Amino acid sequence: MDRSSGQNRAVAHLYPPIDPFDQRMLEVGEGHRIYVEQCGNPNGIPVVVLHGGPGGGCSPAMRRYFDPNVYRIVLFDQRGCGRSRPHASVSDNTTQHLIRDIELIRETFGIDKWVVFGGSWGATLSLLYAQSHPERAAHLVLRGVFLMTQVELDWFYAGGAGQFFPEQWAKFANLIPEEEQGDIIAAYHRRLFSGDTPLETTYARAWAGWENALAALTVHHPIGDAPAEYARAFARLENHYFTHKGFLESDGQILNQRHVIEHIPADIVQGRYDMICPPISAYRLADGWDKARLRMIAAAGHALSEPAITAELVLIMNELRGRLT
Repeated sequence: MDRSSGQNRAVAHLYPPIDPFDQRMLEVGEGHRIYVEQCGNPNGIPVVVLHGGPGGGCSPAMRRYFDPNVYRIVLFDQRGCGRSRPHASVSDNTTQHLIRDIELIRETFGIDKWVVFGGSWGATLSLLYAQSHPERAAHLVLRGVFLMTQVELDWFYAGGAGQFFPEQWAKFANLIPEEEQGDIIAAYHRRLFSGDTPLETTYARAWAGWENALAALTVHHPIGDAPAEYARAFARLENHYFTHKGFLESDGQILNQRHVIEHIPADIVQGRYDMICPPISAYRLADGWDKARLRMIAAAGHALSEPAITAELVLIMNELRGRLT
């Protein structure tokens, strides 16, 4: 279940930038159109990449974890974010809608089964998608596990992580009057959905800034404000999903339903010092799952771009080439 991250192994490098061979806006219903792209080998091993947030959007850098000669890489911006439209919209935007969208993409592209690759919220969505459609997931590759539980939300939005980053926490929490600080998610919700765009942008940047400040183990450059359009979509969507507890039927649903996917092989990559998604969630997910390999990365935090996490993910995808062809 658990093994060393292999810090003494050869360092893997990202693949060179590649351009998509297919880009489109896909109508998914309820007035939503989502941006979808394919790149790499059109006849290769299909892999779908699920970005974080909710609301983070995909980026060209996410293509570079996969050998373009081997993999058919599918990326998309989830409802309301990135290039998908309407922008920053939470109408008809739930976990169930996103799972349905993933299936529509698979059917549209004529894919039978694919590797499901996701980190943070993308790991949450990967697990929920696989539990809904276990016959469609050939392999799970998960990074920075988030199980969408109240304990995890309390850790990040009720002062747990703030004990390690008190100055950043004060900057984030003190934008809210003291009498409302007992429920930071609800307090930000009132402001992020106030209908006043400048006010929403101010609080959106603060929401995104708190998360960005804790994403990497070591930050070598000043962290500025996120662009307004990005921050507003990111913060509104995250807050919307967290307000509704991820639209799950019960707290702990993912672990309670793990038996549905235990026949699917999984690789789980977790930063030991992840302050956004603490390692206990990855450990609990992998514990007792015989086909899951937990790779705890000793000197890493949460971000996909952390060098040791990047190296491990590239190594995993290279290992899978021989097992899936």
